Parts: sequence; C-alpha cells; structure tokens
Amino acid sequence: MTLIEIADLIERRLDREISFRRGISFREFRILKSLSRFPQAGAMRVDLAAEVGLTPSAITRALKPLEKIGVVTSIRSERDSRSSLARLTDAGREMLADAQAIVDDALADMPIEHIPGAALDELHAALLATRRPAAS
Repeated sequence: MTLIEIADLIERRLDREISFRRGISFREFRILKSLSRFPQAGAMRVDLAAEVGLTPSAITRALKPLEKIGVVTSIRSERDSRSSLARLTDAGREMLADAQAIVDDALADMPIEHIPGAALDELHAALLATRRPAAS
C-alpha cells in the first residue's frame, strides 16, 4: 500500500503543477506523451488506449478536450467510420514539451534522489512484464 500511496502523492502533485501552469491534467499529459511515441505522433485510438491502459471508449472521451484545445486532431478512416487516428498537432508537441519541463522540474523538487534509478528501472520492467492487456 505504501507504494500506491507514494504514486498517488506524486501523481497529485504533478497534476496540480501541470494543471496550474498549462491547463491540462497529468492524465492528459500521459496521453500526449504516449501519442508522441507512435510513428508520426499518430495512433489508432484502440492502440493508444492499450498503451495508456484505458478502454477505447475511455480514450475517445479523454481525447475530446485535447481536440477542443487543438493539441490533438482526429482523422477518420474512410474505410471504417468506427476507427480514427489520433495525432498530435504542432501545438500538441509544444504543449507536451512545456508539460515535460514542468514534470521534470517538479520531480527534481521531490525527495527521491536517494532511491537508486536502477531499482526503479528494475521494478518498472518487472511490472511491465506482468501487465495484463486492458479490458475492452
């Protein structure tokens, strides 16, 4: 439980910092960051949902406010109206860079320097190896 509480405290602090300074939530930042990892910073919504651990319908709902502020755009498939590609805009790339700097600054202010990076990397890799796919 301690690990979960620590993660919650960190996430709330990051959420507060990003929200105050850039107007997006930490969850939205994570979506933008994940989207940027796909080729040409664009992904099918179902693939993006799997990447961030949400259902396809939840990712669709989460992307709507990001589309509204112009940091993400949707491209509907001509072949299948149910599928669409989400893509970062230039404003989205700028937002992501700004938000990443905020996250980096906030993390630098946290008392986590005594935790060995290798230990965190090892825990992260072990958790990823046991991750189950998101339910649809």
